[in-house]
Amino acid sequence: MSSLYKLFEERFPQDTTQSFIETKEGKLYSYKDLINITSRIANTMLNAGIGHGGRVIFQVNKTPEAIFLYLACLKIGAISVPLNSSYTSTELSYFIDDIEPALVVCDPASPIIKEGLLQSRNKTCLLTLDKHGEGTIFKDNGNNSHSENIANVNADDIACILYTSGTTGKPKGAMITHGNLSSNAMTLHQSWGFNNDDILLHALPIFHVHGLFVALNCVLLNGSSMIFLPEFNVNDVIEFLPMVTVLMGVPTFYTRLLSHPELNNETINNMRLFISGSAPLLKEVSDDFYTKTGHRILERYGMTETVMIASNPLNGERLPGTVGQALPDITVRITTDDDKILGNGETGNIQVSGPNVFKGYWKNIEKTQEEFTKDGFLKTGDVGFLDDKGYLTIVGRSKDLIISGGYNVYPKEIEIIMNGLDGVQETAVIGVPHPDFGEGVVAVIVLEGNTKIDESNLISLLKKELATYKVPKRIFKISELPLNVMGKVQKNTLRERYNNTFDS
Repeated sequence: MSSLYKLFEERFPQDTTQSFIETKEGKLYSYKDLINITSRIANTMLNAGIGHGGRVIFQVNKTPEAIFLYLACLKIGAISVPLNSSYTSTELSYFIDDIEPALVVCDPASPIIKEGLLQSRNKTCLLTLDKHGEGTIFKDNGNNSHSENIANVNADDIACILYTSGTTGKPKGAMITHGNLSSNAMTLHQSWGFNNDDILLHALPIFHVHGLFVALNCVLLNGSSMIFLPEFNVNDVIEFLPMVTVLMGVPTFYTRLLSHPELNNETINNMRLFISGSAPLLKEVSDDFYTKTGHRILERYGMTETVMIASNPLNGERLPGTVGQALPDITVRITTDDDKILGNGETGNIQVSGPNVFKGYWKNIEKTQEEFTKDGFLKTGDVGFLDDKGYLTIVGRSKDLIISGGYNVYPKEIEIIMNGLDGVQETAVIGVPHPDFGEGVVAVIVLEGNTKIDESNLISLLKKELATYKVPKRIFKISELPLNVMGKVQKNTLRERYNNTFDS
């Protein structure tokens, strides 16, 4: 199968009046609506000269129409480039210059329009789509039918370009192909046991792998429906949980659900599966959720460049603290810095190969070559180990590795211990410049309620649990950790904040 849209279309329900999306307000979109609205948008783009290989930036709010815009790009073979709706004009200018889009679709309130970011680009078409799902993207009057044909694309053709976070430099555009997405979608659909009765609660952003590919693709391959929330709000999730069978979320979803008084047997009576990803799920959260609900959260592992890599099993032992085993047709290995393969239980660099691995970085051949080994494995940048059953445990990011006094310190090891201490809600461990050790270990913690903890006493406690070189030299208390939209701790922000901790 080459075209991802064609793969979806073959799985649409025979009765196209079946619900595809139900919004928070109760508005219904059927599969017939999906077909018709997608075709209208496709016509508008084709009439504007956007076709196979044309790059389409869209910076829009999360609406059903935004999903149809994405599907229209797949249908005509255009390359979609979804961007965070909160990006500033400086950030947007970078992406526009890098992508050189044939078409930009944005909200009328976007800096792209308000600050005239396309004034120097006469060849770029501009269309709008607002938060109500209306705009000039619907220029086509519905009479033109030439978009009924699905573009003839190859599996290696680019379907989407997603930008990485750029915490270590300028954001890079990961080129993800129709083949990457099709193979991963089929694998996830089967591995997670999606069936005709499933209804997904979608509360994720749609400019990211998790919400745009993992969640959406499973629904479309299933020909089933979803409740579509504009954002995560714990009260909304509690309200709709009784009506759905599957929830995909980030760890923040589950910590907030656990603290909600209405998370009980009645609200989760229809639930089949809770899935977590995009950031590490604390073992304590997994255990607490299991104790309260009887459901063991299924944790999985992926990244922008690969979509999903590994998953705990649907049927079988789900090990808290691990991200499960490599998915079918995907190979995961652990290596040294010079790519020598390590044995089970040995910590090293996580590398992966398979049909899910992206094509490369947009206009950056050198960086692409750097990220692959000679035998074709992608260097994920993550550090971890495999156990005897093939379950993968992620220790942290290689760039988060702290080298203190010549010793390697993996932040997650310390974070797990500190998160287990009474009164500690969350922990982030970072390395900052130190005059004697090169890097000094620093912990930043969030306390529960009115808990008071003395820094020196806490350090003394940790010395009983950790080798001396791993013990944080300073511990700072803050009200909340800085998180990005996917719930990942922004350690680069913390490093900047505490960079001068050990200045003499």
